[in-house]
Amino acid sequence: MIPLVSAQIMRECDARAVQRWGQGALVRAAGVSVAREAHRLLGSLYARRVAVVVGPGLNGADGRVAAQTLIARGCRVDVVEVARQPLELRGYDLVIDAAFGLGCSRPYVAPAIAGSTSVLAVDLPSGVDADTGDLLGRPLRADVTLALGALKVAHLDGEAARYCGELRFASLGIETPSDDGLVTDDDLTCFVRGDFDDHKWAHAVTILAGSPLMGGAAVLSCAGALSAGASMIQLETRGESLDPSGLAPEVVRTSDSGVDARSRCVVAGPGLGPDAPSWLRDRLDDTSVATVLDADALTPATVSLGRRAPRVLTPHAGEFTRIGGAAVGARRLVATRDLARATECVVLLKGPTTIVADPDGRVRIVNVGTPALATAGSGDVLAGMIGAAIARGHEPFLAAALSAHLHALAGRTLRPYESAGAIPSAVTAVLSALRT
Repeated sequence: MIPLVSAQIMRECDARAVQRWGQGALVRAAGVSVAREAHRLLGSLYARRVAVVVGPGLNGADGRVAAQTLIARGCRVDVVEVARQPLELRGYDLVIDAAFGLGCSRPYVAPAIAGSTSVLAVDLPSGVDADTGDLLGRPLRADVTLALGALKVAHLDGEAARYCGELRFASLGIETPSDDGLVTDDDLTCFVRGDFDDHKWAHAVTILAGSPLMGGAAVLSCAGALSAGASMIQLETRGESLDPSGLAPEVVRTSDSGVDARSRCVVAGPGLGPDAPSWLRDRLDDTSVATVLDADALTPATVSLGRRAPRVLTPHAGEFTRIGGAAVGARRLVATRDLARATECVVLLKGPTTIVADPDGRVRIVNVGTPALATAGSGDVLAGMIGAAIARGHEPFLAAALSAHLHALAGRTLRPYESAGAIPSAVTAVLSALRT
């Protein structure tokens, strides 16, 4: 996980690092990291033209060190002071934006960029609010942003996130809190956990999904759960029209109108139809099993059921509004935190960037999503995966975050417009690759 911190906490962490190593050493480490990233962007450095826009603060100091390093490696570098910057930068292969970083609090208008020049932002694009992601003036739109020390909200949320391009990270050895953060592939190494004495009920999941007109949702939820490690599934659907040939052998059909006490998690909602809350009431109201609510179960009436057990809500923007009564808005991270506190549930807000928050305010971000996942049924697969992760022993908050990241990685292996039915096999393949 890459830590995510506020501007104030980052300043405090920077100050401790300066006390430990000295400001010069920290600036040197940052500047060399920027130069290394510039080298990666340009490929060859010799005779390439680079402009480094520098301000009066530490970001500017980082930029100056990067300029010196690039000159030593054969680049032609112009250092451009913010106070004397031109209206346009022309004829450069790369512009390094080191004007203002974490402490930017006033509008900044960046020079225009002519031609196909690439832009590398140091820590943040200059002219954004680090804590809100709001734009301050007219920043440059970066191709790559090298975050230093930790990620900030502006890297992942608000309008500023659109200006960051590809996110890269250099820790610089700075110690930062790890309450919040961006999920990485390394976090998945223990996703499927097991014990020597496991048996079929050890990681069993009950799924309440599907109806005569939407039987595919139940099939996809079951397939998602099995791909993520569920050892057994008990499935109850509304109606009996579901073709059993589409279900895996591990899925047991039931009509008990309740949750088996041996299940480790319940997944409820996919394909149940608009009157799902009344059908779910008898099944969920007294349950003490962790529950994942998705799709048709995402209503205020259903969210209030089963309060003895942890719950995970998995809304897209429209369902978020249905639960919380207000639109998500531009500041999605704040909105997700607020809904998690208000409902006392873990909330996973789907989108190009997925945000997971728990009632205590912890946040995990997944930013490796792809448009290939914007297909009908993709969310049904994810709901099943989260249920399996909880059944495997992960706390609901981490189960949701890890499942969302794994789901996104699987989506990246799909062909454009491939159906959601291909996701479970892709999940299995990704997990196999991670183990090698």
